[in-house]
Amino acid sequence: MTKGQDGVWSATIGPLRAAIYHYRFTVNGVGANDPSNPMLGAADRAVGQSLFEVKGDKPSPWSVQAVPHGNIHINTYVSKTMNAPRNIYIYTPPGYETSTARYPALYLMHGAGGSESSWIAEGRANLILDNLIAEGKAKPMIIVMPYGRAGQSTTFGPAPVVVPEDQKNLTFPNDVVPDVIDYVEKNYRIAAGADNRAIAGLSMGGNQTLIIGLNHLDLFHYVGAFSPVIMNANADQDFKTLFADAAGSNKKLKVFNIYIGKEDTLYMSNVSFHQLLDQHQIKHVFTETEGAHVWWNWRDYLVDYAPRLFR
Repeated sequence: MTKGQDGVWSATIGPLRAAIYHYRFTVNGVGANDPSNPMLGAADRAVGQSLFEVKGDKPSPWSVQAVPHGNIHINTYVSKTMNAPRNIYIYTPPGYETSTARYPALYLMHGAGGSESSWIAEGRANLILDNLIAEGKAKPMIIVMPYGRAGQSTTFGPAPVVVPEDQKNLTFPNDVVPDVIDYVEKNYRIAAGADNRAIAGLSMGGNQTLIIGLNHLDLFHYVGAFSPVIMNANADQDFKTLFADAAGSNKKLKVFNIYIGKEDTLYMSNVSFHQLLDQHQIKHVFTETEGAHVWWNWRDYLVDYAPRLFR
């Protein structure tokens, strides 16, 4: 940034693709968000960064458009797995409150730096689904967005991470199975069965997606990993059940998509995992895109993934 004669600091950047971007100021070595901008991202045990949107020539899939809108519910439950109170964000599609129908559910996981609100604050998942449903591209669905870390939700205050014994072998422990599924299916009209359950997530949540989804094909028939963290050294053990019966696994998996940016620091580990899946003859779609480990990629991935579900 440069300081003008009027004392105002400014900078010119671009051109930039239509997307939502993060920014913050560093003043005398101290990081600070924009005090005049109410748009903030979500963060884990920290304050999210300021956001701004670059609009394109036409509305983006995550823009507010003149279509019917769903609702966002914020619920609190006590996780038996983590022995802690946690928040969960739930999107219900347009018409949910006035109908008696049951809907399929997408369990959508945030990344390591985020929280249960990230897919709303930064991901605009609710607006993406509103627009896709209105265009007839996606089936009406419920989106379940849990807190992905061990311990209590960040909004309840700082707490040490306590990992239950049966979760210590996992890279990123979570309580989707069974706590989150049990809670939402008791409190929302969610259609039963693995044909009506999908799971997806970014980065840390992408790792959780793979661990949960591929090891519980009796619960999830749709799996989507967005720039996932992958520990290839542990892959044969982590996905032993998947690899042991490739034919049976392929029969259950209706959609299995992995997305990664070519500039992402996780690119090579994802390529290696893709090759390992091929070696074991596990059917999947591996999509390489431009860009790095950034939100505009993850929004694009959700735009591509959601229309593939529950067909």
